[in-house]
Amino acid sequence: MRPKHFRALALLLTLGLVLDGLSGCGVNKIPTLDEQVKAAWSEVLNQYQRRADLIPNLVETVKGYAHQEQTVLTQVTEARAHATQMQLPADILSNPQAFHQFEQNQAAVTGALGRLLAVAEAYPDLKSNQNFLALQSQLEGTENRIAVARRDYILAVQEYNTALRTIPQRWIASILYPDMKVRETFNIPEQSQQVPKVKF
Repeated sequence: MRPKHFRALALLLTLGLVLDGLSGCGVNKIPTLDEQVKAAWSEVLNQYQRRADLIPNLVETVKGYAHQEQTVLTQVTEARAHATQMQLPADILSNPQAFHQFEQNQAAVTGALGRLLAVAEAYPDLKSNQNFLALQSQLEGTENRIAVARRDYILAVQEYNTALRTIPQRWIASILYPDMKVRETFNIPEQSQQVPKVKF
C-alpha cells in the first residue's frame, strides 16, 4: 500500500471514529427528542381534528330530536368553530400564550360536548337513535384517543425538556442547538383541580 493511500485510509478511519464517538456521546439526542415531541404533537392535533369532524353530524342528529335545545347546539357549534379557526403559530410548542390559548379552545369544545350529551339524557327517542348511539360511541373513542395522545405528548416533552436542562445535554444543546427551546405541556384547569363539594 502506498503512503498516500495509507494516510487517506487512516484519515477516513479517524474521521469515522470521531463521528462514532460524537454519536455515542449524545450529540444527536436533542434533535431526536425534538422530532419525538413533534410527532406526538401531530397525533394530538390529529385526534382533535377527528373530534371536530364528528361534531357537525352529532349536532345535526341532536337537532332533529331536540329543537328547543338551540342554546346548547349553538354553544357546541361556536366552540368547534373557535377551536378549528385558531391559527396555530409555528412556535406553538415553545410559545406559552399560544399553547394555552389552544388548550382553552379545546377545553371549551369538551365542555360544550358534555352539555350536549347531557341534553340527550332528556330525550329517550334520541338516546335510542342508532345514528346518535354510533356518533356517541365514536366521540367517546375519540376522547380516549385524545387522552392517550396528550399523555404521549406530555411524556415526550418531559424527556425533551429534561435533556435540555440536564448535563451534558444542556452543554451540547447550548453549543450545537442554541435555538432549541423548552416545550409547553398541557395543564389541568384550576376548576378541575378543586375537590367537588358533596351535600346530602
